[in-house]
Amino acid sequence: MLIVGLNGEHITVDRATLLIAATEHDSNLYYATRFIAPDPFIYLEIKGKRLMIMSDLEVDRARSQATVDQVLSYSEIERRVRAQGVADPGPVEIVHAVLQERDVKRVLVPGNFPYAHAARLQQLGYQLETKKEPFYERRAVKTEEEVRYIEAAQRATEEAVAAAHAALRAAALRDGVLWLEGAPLTSERIKKLINVKLMERDCVAQHTIVAGGDQACDPHHEGNGPLPVDRSIIFDVFPRSGQTRYFADMARTVVRGKATPELKRLYQTVKDAQEEAIAQIRDGADGARIHQRICDRFDAAGYRTGLVNGRMQGYFHGTGHGVGLDIHEAPRISRTGSPLQEGHIVTVEPGLYYPGLGAVRIEDMVLVTRDGCRNLTNYPKTFELE
Repeated sequence: MLIVGLNGEHITVDRATLLIAATEHDSNLYYATRFIAPDPFIYLEIKGKRLMIMSDLEVDRARSQATVDQVLSYSEIERRVRAQGVADPGPVEIVHAVLQERDVKRVLVPGNFPYAHAARLQQLGYQLETKKEPFYERRAVKTEEEVRYIEAAQRATEEAVAAAHAALRAAALRDGVLWLEGAPLTSERIKKLINVKLMERDCVAQHTIVAGGDQACDPHHEGNGPLPVDRSIIFDVFPRSGQTRYFADMARTVVRGKATPELKRLYQTVKDAQEEAIAQIRDGADGARIHQRICDRFDAAGYRTGLVNGRMQGYFHGTGHGVGLDIHEAPRISRTGSPLQEGHIVTVEPGLYYPGLGAVRIEDMVLVTRDGCRNLTNYPKTFELE
C-alpha cells in the first residue's frame, strides 16, 4: 500500500520517517513541525500520520503550536517501557516502543542522523535507510506565504544596508581611509550598525561581511579595520527573521571616493554578467549552464581564473543558491547546478576578485516563474557613493 508523504511523494506504509534533533538548529525538522525548541525531540511519520514525542516541559506547548497530527508524551511512553523491564530507556527505546505498536521495521533517516541512535536502532533489528539533502524536496519550492516571509526579511536587509551606506557617504576621506565622528570608520563599526538595524526589525545576522580592499578578494572575509578610500568595499548581508526563521541574502559593492577606470570596468563586467544571468532564469533553466555562461563571459572579457602567487583570483565560487529556512539550500546555480523550477528562490551573485585591483560581488534574490523570474531585491546598484 502507498500513501502520500510530507513531500507529496508516495511512500510505503511499512517504513517510518524519523528525525531526532532540535528545531533551533535543524531546518528539516522545523519544516515538518513548525515548532521551535532548543532541545532535541522525536519526530515520526508513520502510515501517513505525523507524530511528535515531547517531554513534559514542551508537550503542552507543542500540542498548541506544532503542525502535526498528534503529540505524544515522552514520559508516558517511558513509563510503559520501564514497566516492560527496560531500566534506563533512551530516545531510541521510546521510538522502538512506538514503532512496535505500529508494526514498522524500516526507518528512513536524514544523512545527519546521530550515529549512536542509528547503531542502537540496528541492534534492535531495524532496517535503516538514509536520504541526502534535500531531505524534503518540497522545501525548495516556496509557497506564497514563504515568499512573503523572505521578502519581509529582504526589506529589513535593504534598510540596514541603506543606513550603512549613508554612514559611508557622511564619512570624511583622510589619509586613505574613511573617518566618521572623529575616528576611523571601520568594518566593525559598520557591521554593528547593520546588525543593530536588523535587530530592530526582529532579524538576526551572523557573519555579516563588510570587507574593503584586498580583504574583499577573499569572498568570505568578514572584514576588519578601517575602510579604504577609492577602493571597493563588499557588503554581504544575510539575516534570518526572528519571527518566521526565513533568510534573506544581498550583496552590494561600493566605493567611497573615486574608483579607477580598471575598477569601474571590473564592476561593470560583473553587473552585466549578473543581469544576463537573471534574464536566463526561468522554470526548466539549467543552473550549470547559467553558471558556465558567466564563466565564459568573464574569460572573454579577459578576467582569468586561477592560482596566482598561492592565492585564487578571478571567479571561483558558484553563481547562486537557494534561500529559505537555511541560507544555503537547494537548488544551486553552479558548476554542479540543477534544473530550476517555478517557485524556487535563488540568489544570483557573480563576482571577480583580484588582489591589488580589488573585488566586486553583486547579489540579488529572484523567484523563479514559469516564463522568467521576479527580482525580490529592490536595493539600487550604485558603485560610487557620493
